[in-house]
Amino acid sequence: MVFYFVRNNENLLLGMPDFLKKITLDTVPPPKADSTGSLRQANSRRSFPWKFIFIPLGLVVIAVAVIGIMLLPMRGVIAAAQETIAAGRELGSAVKNQDLDKAKEGLMITRQKLTALSEEYKKMIALKSVPFLGSYIADGEHGINAAFAGLSAGDNAIEALEPNADLLGLKGKSKFVSGTADERLQTAVKTMSALTPKINEMATHIDTLRKEIGAIDPNRYPKNVRGTVVRDAIVQAKEVIENAANLFVNAQPLLVNLPKLLGDKEEKRYLVLFQNDKELRATGGFITAYAQFRLVKGKAILEKADDIYALDAAKKKNFPAPREITTFHKGVYNLNIRDSNLSPDYKLSMKQFEELYDSVSGKEKIDGIWAVDTHVLVEALRILGSVHVYGREFSADTDKRCDCPKAVYELEDYSTRPVGYLRDARKDIIGVLLQTLMQKALGISPSKYWGQLFQMLLTEINQKHVLAYFHDSDAQKAAESFNMAGRIMVATETATLLKYEEGKDWDYLHVNNSNMAGAKSNMFVSEKVVKDVSVGSDGTITTKLTLEYKNPYPGSDCGLESGGLCLNAPLRNWVRVYAPMGSKLTESRGSQSPKDTKPVTMETYDSLGKTVFEGFLIVNPLGTARLDLTYTSGVKSSDGKYKLLIQKQPGTNGDEYTIKLGGKERKKFELASDTELVL
Repeated sequence: MVFYFVRNNENLLLGMPDFLKKITLDTVPPPKADSTGSLRQANSRRSFPWKFIFIPLGLVVIAVAVIGIMLLPMRGVIAAAQETIAAGRELGSAVKNQDLDKAKEGLMITRQKLTALSEEYKKMIALKSVPFLGSYIADGEHGINAAFAGLSAGDNAIEALEPNADLLGLKGKSKFVSGTADERLQTAVKTMSALTPKINEMATHIDTLRKEIGAIDPNRYPKNVRGTVVRDAIVQAKEVIENAANLFVNAQPLLVNLPKLLGDKEEKRYLVLFQNDKELRATGGFITAYAQFRLVKGKAILEKADDIYALDAAKKKNFPAPREITTFHKGVYNLNIRDSNLSPDYKLSMKQFEELYDSVSGKEKIDGIWAVDTHVLVEALRILGSVHVYGREFSADTDKRCDCPKAVYELEDYSTRPVGYLRDARKDIIGVLLQTLMQKALGISPSKYWGQLFQMLLTEINQKHVLAYFHDSDAQKAAESFNMAGRIMVATETATLLKYEEGKDWDYLHVNNSNMAGAKSNMFVSEKVVKDVSVGSDGTITTKLTLEYKNPYPGSDCGLESGGLCLNAPLRNWVRVYAPMGSKLTESRGSQSPKDTKPVTMETYDSLGKTVFEGFLIVNPLGTARLDLTYTSGVKSSDGKYKLLIQKQPGTNGDEYTIKLGGKERKKFELASDTELVL
């Protein structure tokens, strides 16, 4: 912005890029007329003390001349900046192509160019003392300091990643390619243990980066100059950097604890639950099967796999069904392990799971419980290709019989279709399938699959298709910091997102659906959510929320005698809407009684630090259903902005959300992960 002060100096403009020349254009307005419409004229007969004009004017001319001389180095700054930007683009290209060697070289070249820019910029530092202009000079200094911090963090990242380049699918030299698959894994885990110092160094540089960028005030800059966006571009750049910095901060505890989780020093034993998201439940799906793995220095050993019904059959006592089961489930009078994930908070659901699991004969001590759904299975098959288990092909290709991935249809057909004979192998199909995929991934050079699988896993975690609960408190905190623990966000326990503050002026929304004996109909039902918000003069937030469900497919043959595969049937949907604590329901339509489907008002109660509006409805094949509710939020807007955190239900995919303010659409998107909005 220093170019505002040299807009009439053509020599200084010569070396400027086009967008800077635009900023220097003269914007002085014409003189204003007085109230009579004519310009005021000076009284030529009256003497005027010209010295009071010429003396200050002379001083201004001298000051402008001095500033102009001090701005002469700007041409060198611009040239150095252009070279730095060019080097940065080359570095960005190497990072995008995941080429570790070129990225390493690019970091070195960019640092050289940035150093030259810094030296040129030092010639202008004296201008920091000039009123108004000094703020913009300081911003440039903050930007250069931030860039140096970013490059230092990049150097640390290269040092940390280089030993595991092959594991992560990165191009470049690697120490990880020799030996068997098990030996590679053990090498990787040992290498990860040495990463902690590098991770801590990166954290220091990233914190410096965040502080330097945070010192730049976008409000000092115009919104745009002749079509060139200025202020918003700065705001967006700051947000990108802030989000990236927070992502690393959130991931840091998980990275530090990863060797321990993989059994580096002491072996770990985990249960892996398979949640069928086609029969949606609170934490992502009906628990249909489990596998037990032991991890020894990164090597995963499958100890057992079974149908979830086998665990229920092995319980040494029965547990009475809670209100949620007796009210919304159909024909179920006890609490079973397969129905234990009733809470939307994965940690609480797993505590309930373990309470029942402790009564199972022959159960072994575990260190935690992972959960995956069919989305993870399909995405892994997209990378690894099809596999065969028990004479069936499992692939990611679309199967016309269900308009769904073939792996999903085969899994449902094998485990669900009624047959007239005992099918013992059904019980371990999930475990065998997971083991087959692991063997295929480990059986060849890691560079072929592992990088893609690693990146896919990060995406699946972000989208809540992978959840984890650990007994170790440090490991659990690490999972929560990375938003991998499936928690309902309460700041006092799980403040992991970027800006959300519980009980402040952040609105909150979590819609949780549970299929209570409606076959696998979530495979066919889509959901649209519309949140229309109005903010009163006192900051009161009123929401009109619409939940619309649609099933465009015909029903399945669900007769036991005919032996049909019952996938699409009437969806018995238990709905819970979580809003800020203290929210008040003023109206609801569309909720039905689970017993006789008569219209009823939604129930209101408090749970998990939120106010919950609870309802029930049935979505028939080739049908639609809709739930409308109006409520005032338990928080108020206080700064002229509407802030909203939407938490995604695990296991869901492609739900459409529309956010309106005063009836006007402001944001429409598919909810892929927990999302913050500031409007």
